[in-house]
Amino acid sequence: MYTRRSSRSLRTGGTLLAAALLASACSAGASTNAATSAADVALAALPRSTPAALTPYYGQKARWHGCGVPGFECATLKVPLDYDGTADGDVRLAVARKKATGPGKRLGSLFVNPGGPGGSAIGYLQAYAGIGYPAEVRARYDMVAVDPRGVARSEPVECLDGRDMDTYSQTDITPDDARETTELVDAYKKFAEGCGAHSAKLLRHVSTVETARDMDIVRAALGDAKLNYVGASYGTYLGATYAGLFPGRSGRLVLDGAMDPSLSARRLNLDQTVGFETAFQSFAKDCVQQPDCPLGTKTTTTAQAGQNLRTFFAKLDAHPIPTGDADRRSLGEALATTGVIAAMYDESSWAQLREALGSAMKEIDGAGLLVLADSYYARGADGRYSNLMSANAAVNCLDLPPAYDSPEEVEKAVPTFEKASPVFGEGLAWASLNCAYWPVGPTGEPHRIKAEGASPIVVVGTTRDPATPYRWARALAAQLSSARLLTYDGDGHTAYGRGSTCIDSAIDAYLLRGTPPVDGKRCS
Repeated sequence: MYTRRSSRSLRTGGTLLAAALLASACSAGASTNAATSAADVALAALPRSTPAALTPYYGQKARWHGCGVPGFECATLKVPLDYDGTADGDVRLAVARKKATGPGKRLGSLFVNPGGPGGSAIGYLQAYAGIGYPAEVRARYDMVAVDPRGVARSEPVECLDGRDMDTYSQTDITPDDARETTELVDAYKKFAEGCGAHSAKLLRHVSTVETARDMDIVRAALGDAKLNYVGASYGTYLGATYAGLFPGRSGRLVLDGAMDPSLSARRLNLDQTVGFETAFQSFAKDCVQQPDCPLGTKTTTTAQAGQNLRTFFAKLDAHPIPTGDADRRSLGEALATTGVIAAMYDESSWAQLREALGSAMKEIDGAGLLVLADSYYARGADGRYSNLMSANAAVNCLDLPPAYDSPEEVEKAVPTFEKASPVFGEGLAWASLNCAYWPVGPTGEPHRIKAEGASPIVVVGTTRDPATPYRWARALAAQLSSARLLTYDGDGHTAYGRGSTCIDSAIDAYLLRGTPPVDGKRCS
């Protein structure tokens, strides 16, 4: 069920899954923080309007210790559960960093967030950003990640166990009658009730605004006067929210795969449906030129390829096929659709998708599509899921009012979604119902972010991005008063580090020298 308002790329998604397996819990044995005096300066520079209750949080000093991953160190910081003070308690945030390697002048901390919401920033740092970002960036910055409240190592929101998540992920997302509609609604209700039962106190306090305020406390604890940040996908919404709250403390911000905070959940879901259709059209156009394409030949149009895929999904809806899975999961329409969508995030996965579809469409083996679906849901080989999907729903359902309140509303919207995407439209329309049964009400609304007074903010958009359509990048750049729009004319989700020298050099120039690209710059 596509509960994500924004999603990470398969490249990032695979990294996150690997990181969850590689990164062990932080071990004991503290060392002092080298930035103590700088943290004191950051605390002293707080505006007089800062509530006295927050002063102890801003006065914290990170105490670093080993993480079990060579080259990285970890710390734990406290933030208030409720910034309005109506609920007592703290949230313990997990923070990790890889110190600047030098030589050259250190530029401070560079925070990274891979999106989701629900993606582990620490997992992303340890498995990709801390070792895969350009060497000069890693030499000049301490690479820093904070798992947002409710995510991974920071008091994770929990909803369903592995067995129940298996059932949830296999629920029919294109109901054909009243019984199947009831089953889908019941699945959403069970998921929501599980979240309410296991994470009742935290569930009201995992909004993007609260996470942005948490980042400011971490910034101060690390001794940085301003926040330098690279956020991907949903991470762009988090970064823009930070800039809107703290424009004077915003340093060099790069927002890659941008979201538009002014849109309703309904519009976001519909726009994303268009994005996935655009990505599928690119895949299909490439696929039919390949000798192993299961959707057609060189004379097959992309529309015909889409129809062939829909016919395949319909067959699976009636007769799932085996996968050889140890937990005896078969491949039905829901998991097959998820597997195809997962491959839309990165064109480097297209060959894998062709092979997986080829085996499945011959009714030989659904294992390949199941692997792709499991990567999307962050399901490990042991049958355990990360808390990605739980945190994802928790944040999304708090940030915006639900897209639809009832099955009847969705049924009316299905034709519009099918027009937007003949291949994925019906399933994505029903996925928009997930927040209707959430146990706590939303605290956010669609809004524009100007961030007047912030340093230049680089907003990056990819023209055929499936999850964060290019129009969102243009819209966010038009809202932010200091935005510089950087466009990648290509496929896949996000642009930095995907092979475009033009994109990478423009972003590196800003991070390293403070020189933003010319507004409107285009790359391929």
